[in-house]
Amino acid sequence: MISLYASVTHRLSQADWLLATLARLVFAGTLLMYFWVSGLTKLGEGFMGLFQPSVGAYAQIFPKVMEAVTYDTSQLSIFHWAVVVAGTWAEFILPALIVLGLLTRLSALGMIGFVVVQSLTDLFGHGGLEHKETFGAWFDRFPDSVILDQRSFWVFVLLVLVIKGAGPLSLDNALRKRIPEA
Repeated sequence: MISLYASVTHRLSQADWLLATLARLVFAGTLLMYFWVSGLTKLGEGFMGLFQPSVGAYAQIFPKVMEAVTYDTSQLSIFHWAVVVAGTWAEFILPALIVLGLLTRLSALGMIGFVVVQSLTDLFGHGGLEHKETFGAWFDRFPDSVILDQRSFWVFVLLVLVIKGAGPLSLDNALRKRIPEA
Protein backbone atom coordinates (compact mmCIF):
# COMPACT_ATOMS: atom_id res chain seq x y z
CA MET A 1 0.00 0.00 0.00
CA ILE A 2 2.80 2.41 0.89
CA SER A 3 4.66 1.70 -2.36
CA LEU A 4 1.45 2.32 -4.36
CA TYR A 5 1.02 5.64 -2.56
CA ALA A 6 4.67 6.54 -3.18
CA SER A 7 4.34 5.62 -6.86
CA VAL A 8 1.18 7.70 -7.33
CA THR A 9 2.57 10.73 -5.50
CA HIS A 10 5.82 10.52 -7.48
CA ARG A 11 3.90 10.49 -10.77
CA LEU A 12 1.74 13.41 -9.67
CA SER A 13 4.81 15.42 -8.69
CA GLN A 14 6.06 14.94 -12.25
CA ALA A 15 2.77 16.18 -13.76
CA ASP A 16 3.35 19.96 -13.77
CA TRP A 17 1.50 20.16 -17.07
CA LEU A 18 -1.65 18.89 -15.38
CA LEU A 19 -1.79 21.70 -12.82
CA ALA A 20 -1.44 24.45 -15.44
CA THR A 21 -3.96 22.84 -17.78
CA LEU A 22 -6.50 22.32 -15.00
CA ALA A 23 -6.03 25.91 -13.78
CA ARG A 24 -6.96 27.19 -17.26
CA LEU A 25 -9.93 24.81 -17.39
CA VAL A 26 -11.16 25.96 -13.97
CA PHE A 27 -10.75 29.59 -15.03
CA ALA A 28 -12.70 28.94 -18.25
CA GLY A 29 -15.46 27.07 -16.44
CA THR A 30 -15.94 29.54 -13.61
CA LEU A 31 -14.74 33.02 -14.59
CA LEU A 32 -14.63 33.40 -18.39
CA MET A 33 -18.33 34.13 -18.82
CA TYR A 34 -18.47 36.12 -15.58
CA PHE A 35 -15.96 38.60 -16.96
CA TRP A 36 -17.38 38.62 -20.51
CA VAL A 37 -20.93 39.30 -19.30
CA SER A 38 -19.58 42.01 -17.01
CA GLY A 39 -17.76 43.53 -19.98
CA LEU A 40 -20.93 43.44 -22.08
CA THR A 41 -22.73 45.57 -19.48
CA LYS A 42 -20.15 48.30 -20.03
CA LEU A 43 -20.35 48.57 -23.82
CA GLY A 44 -22.16 51.46 -25.43
CA GLU A 45 -24.31 51.19 -28.57
CA GLY A 46 -23.01 49.72 -31.83
CA PHE A 47 -19.39 49.53 -32.92
CA MET A 48 -18.56 52.85 -31.31
CA GLY A 49 -19.67 51.34 -28.00
CA LEU A 50 -16.19 49.84 -27.86
CA PHE A 51 -14.86 53.38 -27.47
CA GLN A 52 -17.89 55.08 -25.89
CA PRO A 53 -18.82 53.04 -22.82
CA SER A 54 -22.26 53.11 -21.29
CA VAL A 55 -23.16 55.35 -18.36
CA GLY A 56 -23.43 52.16 -16.32
CA ALA A 57 -19.79 51.39 -17.07
CA TYR A 58 -18.71 54.64 -15.47
CA ALA A 59 -21.08 54.02 -12.54
CA GLN A 60 -19.63 50.54 -11.97
CA ILE A 61 -16.01 51.70 -12.03
CA PHE A 62 -16.32 55.20 -10.53
CA PRO A 63 -19.52 55.05 -8.43
CA LYS A 64 -18.84 58.00 -6.14
CA VAL A 65 -17.54 60.20 -8.94
CA MET A 66 -20.65 59.47 -11.00
CA GLU A 67 -22.88 60.40 -8.07
CA ALA A 68 -20.97 63.66 -7.67
CA VAL A 69 -21.54 64.61 -11.33
CA THR A 70 -25.17 63.36 -11.25
CA TYR A 71 -24.36 60.65 -13.81
CA ASP A 72 -23.35 63.14 -16.50
CA THR A 73 -20.35 61.55 -18.23
CA SER A 74 -19.56 64.77 -20.10
CA GLN A 75 -18.24 66.16 -16.80
CA LEU A 76 -15.62 63.43 -16.51
CA SER A 77 -12.02 63.67 -17.70
CA ILE A 78 -10.12 61.74 -20.36
CA PHE A 79 -8.59 59.77 -17.47
CA HIS A 80 -12.01 58.38 -16.50
CA TRP A 81 -12.76 57.48 -20.11
CA ALA A 82 -9.37 55.72 -20.53
CA VAL A 83 -9.79 53.71 -17.34
CA VAL A 84 -13.31 52.60 -18.26
CA VAL A 85 -12.37 51.66 -21.84
CA ALA A 86 -9.21 49.81 -20.71
CA GLY A 87 -11.13 48.00 -17.97
CA THR A 88 -13.87 47.00 -20.39
CA TRP A 89 -11.43 45.69 -22.97
CA ALA A 90 -9.49 43.87 -20.26
CA GLU A 91 -12.64 41.95 -19.30
CA PHE A 92 -12.77 40.50 -22.81
CA ILE A 93 -9.13 40.24 -23.87
CA LEU A 94 -7.37 38.90 -20.76
CA PRO A 95 -9.78 36.00 -20.10
CA ALA A 96 -9.71 35.03 -23.79
CA LEU A 97 -5.90 34.97 -23.78
CA ILE A 98 -5.87 32.82 -20.65
CA VAL A 99 -8.32 30.29 -22.07
CA LEU A 100 -6.41 30.12 -25.38
CA GLY A 101 -3.14 29.86 -23.49
CA LEU A 102 -1.57 32.83 -25.28
CA LEU A 103 0.68 35.18 -23.30
CA THR A 104 -0.73 33.31 -20.33
CA ARG A 105 1.63 34.45 -17.60
CA LEU A 106 1.27 38.11 -18.55
CA SER A 107 -2.51 37.78 -18.97
CA ALA A 108 -2.91 36.05 -15.61
CA LEU A 109 -0.82 38.75 -13.96
CA GLY A 110 -3.04 41.38 -15.61
CA MET A 111 -6.14 39.57 -14.34
CA ILE A 112 -4.73 39.56 -10.80
CA GLY A 113 -4.33 43.32 -11.06
CA PHE A 114 -7.85 43.57 -12.44
CA VAL A 115 -9.30 41.52 -9.56
CA VAL A 116 -7.45 43.67 -7.01
CA VAL A 117 -8.82 46.89 -8.56
CA GLN A 118 -12.29 45.33 -8.84
CA SER A 119 -12.19 44.31 -5.18
CA LEU A 120 -11.01 47.73 -4.02
CA THR A 121 -13.79 49.36 -6.06
CA ASP A 122 -16.35 47.04 -4.49
CA LEU A 123 -15.02 47.76 -1.00
CA PHE A 124 -14.53 51.50 -1.16
CA GLY A 125 -16.71 52.61 -4.08
CA HIS A 126 -19.74 50.39 -3.57
CA GLY A 127 -19.67 50.24 0.24
CA GLY A 128 -18.47 46.65 0.68
CA LEU A 129 -16.69 47.56 3.89
CA GLU A 130 -20.03 48.50 5.41
CA HIS A 131 -21.37 44.96 4.86
CA LYS A 132 -19.24 42.47 6.78
CA GLU A 133 -20.87 39.50 5.05
CA THR A 134 -19.80 40.84 1.63
CA PHE A 135 -16.22 41.57 2.67
CA GLY A 136 -15.86 38.42 4.75
CA ALA A 137 -13.04 37.27 6.97
CA TRP A 138 -10.63 34.39 6.76
CA PHE A 139 -10.75 31.65 9.36
CA ASP A 140 -14.33 32.53 10.31
CA ARG A 141 -15.92 29.19 9.21
CA PHE A 142 -18.04 30.93 6.54
CA PRO A 143 -16.55 30.38 3.05
CA ASP A 144 -19.10 32.41 1.12
CA SER A 145 -18.08 36.05 1.28
CA VAL A 146 -17.99 37.65 -2.14
CA ILE A 147 -14.75 39.56 -1.74
CA LEU A 148 -12.18 37.99 0.54
CA ASP A 149 -13.15 34.32 0.17
CA GLN A 150 -14.16 34.07 -3.49
CA ARG A 151 -11.55 36.39 -4.90
CA SER A 152 -8.71 34.74 -3.01
CA PHE A 153 -9.58 31.54 -4.90
CA TRP A 154 -9.65 33.47 -8.18
CA VAL A 155 -6.22 34.95 -7.49
CA PHE A 156 -4.85 31.56 -6.46
CA VAL A 157 -5.86 29.99 -9.80
CA LEU A 158 -4.32 32.95 -11.62
CA LEU A 159 -1.11 32.66 -9.57
CA VAL A 160 -0.81 29.03 -10.64
CA LEU A 161 -0.83 30.27 -14.24
CA VAL A 162 1.70 33.03 -13.54
CA ILE A 163 4.07 30.50 -11.95
CA LYS A 164 3.47 27.40 -14.11
CA GLY A 165 2.47 28.93 -17.44
CA ALA A 166 -0.27 27.61 -19.69
CA GLY A 167 0.72 23.97 -19.97
CA PRO A 168 1.17 21.85 -23.09
CA LEU A 169 -2.32 22.34 -24.54
CA SER A 170 -1.85 26.02 -25.29
CA LEU A 171 -0.91 28.49 -27.98
CA ASP A 172 2.08 29.49 -25.85
CA ASN A 173 3.41 25.95 -26.13
CA ALA A 174 2.65 25.69 -29.86
CA LEU A 175 4.46 28.98 -30.55
CA ARG A 176 7.41 28.00 -28.36
CA LYS A 177 7.88 24.85 -30.47
CA ARG A 178 7.77 26.84 -33.72
CA ILE A 179 10.12 29.64 -32.70
CA PRO A 180 13.73 28.54 -32.35
CA GLU A 181 15.38 29.63 -29.11
CA ALA A 182 17.76 32.57 -29.31
